[in-house]
Parts: sequence; structure tokens; C-alpha cells
Amino acid sequence: MDFNNLHTILRSLYDEMMPLCEDMAGVAQAIAGLGALFFVAYRIWRSLAAAEPIDVFPLLRPFVIGFCIMFFPSVVLGTINSVMSPIVQGTASMLEGQTLDMQKYREEKDRLEYEAMMNDPSTAYLVDDAEFDRQIDELGVTEIGTAAGMYIERGMYKVKKAIQNFFRELLEMLFQAASLTIDTIRTFFLIVLSILGPVAFALSVWDGFQSTLTQWIQRYIQTYLWLPVADLFSTILAKIQVLMLQNDISELTNNPNANLDSSNTCYVIFMIIGIIGYFTIPTVAGWIIQAGGAGNYNRAVNTTAMQVGSGAASVGGAVAGNVAGNAGKLLK
Repeated sequence: MDFNNLHTILRSLYDEMMPLCEDMAGVAQAIAGLGALFFVAYRIWRSLAAAEPIDVFPLLRPFVIGFCIMFFPSVVLGTINSVMSPIVQGTASMLEGQTLDMQKYREEKDRLEYEAMMNDPSTAYLVDDAEFDRQIDELGVTEIGTAAGMYIERGMYKVKKAIQNFFRELLEMLFQAASLTIDTIRTFFLIVLSILGPVAFALSVWDGFQSTLTQWIQRYIQTYLWLPVADLFSTILAKIQVLMLQNDISELTNNPNANLDSSNTCYVIFMIIGIIGYFTIPTVAGWIIQAGGAGNYNRAVNTTAMQVGSGAASVGGAVAGNVAGNAGKLLK
């Protein structure tokens, strides 16, 4: 499954849904026009009744909002997206750089680990088929017990590596799924806010609903920031993995007999932390710009994150630890 394509589809979905803002502009203009009539009339009659001069500047507010409604996709959404787009591009480039480094160091670690096992005759047959066949051919008929033990050890080694790879891929898939979940909810919120944005602007013309305008802007920017915050979070995790891989490479270079089981366990732990941490992104975005109305959602997301993380930790720790541990004992 290519998660990058799914994220690209979500970006395209947002762009495809933007023309629907124009469909709501007509309804919003009617609401704003009626609100402007009462807004202007009330203030003019109040000034006349109090024999005060009419302050024209506050009366321009409904007309400015009406102009924003008429050209909502370009004036409002276009301006906000243009201002926020460099932030998204900057964090995306940071993540891309760390991801490329992580892939390079992972390939280097796998190569050094393979070479270390190949240089040791007692472990070379576990990773190389030709070396296994050569050692089996060198055994005589009287050493059939040794050959059987080699078959068992090789089989258990493959089972151990298969289990480790399975749980690593499972946790990586859950990590990507958490990222996709946040991106999907973000896209849904942005689409709803964009389509109904003209209505929110129109209601802000009416007395008593003036805060609707600022609340809409705050919520839109906060939701828009979910993606750069997610990229920063992924960048931090990728950097941690790069440092871990560099440490493993150093260990393999200086000590060919180094045991990397603890490093693999740390990798699993950080993947679980990443899965839980992804669901705290809405809360972190709320620290950057405060917008009310999302408290219940954040609590629900945090509860779900704890349940997902607990499940991933229990399954990964219990099954992978027990099976891989038993396989390791047999190899000894």
C-alpha cells in the first residue's frame, strides 16, 4: 500500500471540492444582505434618535464582508492558503530529507550486519544459502546429528527474522495509518469549513454573531496546521531513528559481534510512541493558535490514541517478545 498516493488523493479531493464554495455564495449573499440592511439601519436610526453624527466607518463592515463572500475562494481561501503553504512546504522538505537519510543508514546497517554474520563461520550458514550447502556437504555420514541441528537452527533463525520483520511492518503500517487518519480528518474539516465558510461570514454581519468570523478563521488555520505539525512530528521520529541507525552502524563497525536485539526493541518502542503521538497533533496545533469548539474531539482522539497504543504495545510485546525470545534461545 502506497500511503503517499493516498495523501495525494486527499490533496486532490480538497482542490476538487473548492468550487462548491461558489454554490454557497448565493445563499450567503442573501443572508449577508439582509443582515447588512438591519446592521446599517439600526445604527443610523440610533444616531439620528440621539442627535449624534453618523459614524460611517463601522458601517463599511457589512460591505467588506459581502465582498469577501462574493470572491470567497480567491480572496479568503486563496489568501490563507498562500500564506500557510510555505509552512507546509518547509516541514515537508524537512521530513523528506530525514526520510532519505534513514533509508540510506538502514541499508548500510543491513549490509554491515550481513557481512558480520558472513565473516563468522558459526553464523554464515544462517544468512547465506551457498555457505549452508557447503557446510552440509563437508559433514560426513556420522555427523548427521550436527546437520540436523544446523537445519533446525537455520529454520529458527528464519522464523525469528520473519517475526521481527512482520511486527516491524505491522507497526509501520499502523504508524502510516495513524498519519492517514489525521490527514483524512483534517481534509474533511477543511472542506466543511471551506464550503460553509461563506455562510459563516454572512452570519457574522448580524449583531450577536460577530465572533463567528474570527472563530472561523481561527479554526481553519488551526486545522490547516495539523499537516505541518504532523510532518514535524514525523521528522523528529525519523531523526531519532537515524541516530539509532548511526549508533548500530558504529557498533557493527567497531565490534562485529555486537548484539542488536536491544536496538530492535527500541525501534518497536519508538514506533508505538509515534502511533500514540500522532493523535496528539490536534492538541499541539491548538497550542499554536487557540480556537474553541474542538475540545470534545481532542478528548475523543486522545482516548482512541491510548487504546490503539495500548493494543499495539501489548500485542507487539507479548507475541514478538515470547516467540522471538524462544527462537533466540534455540539458536544459542
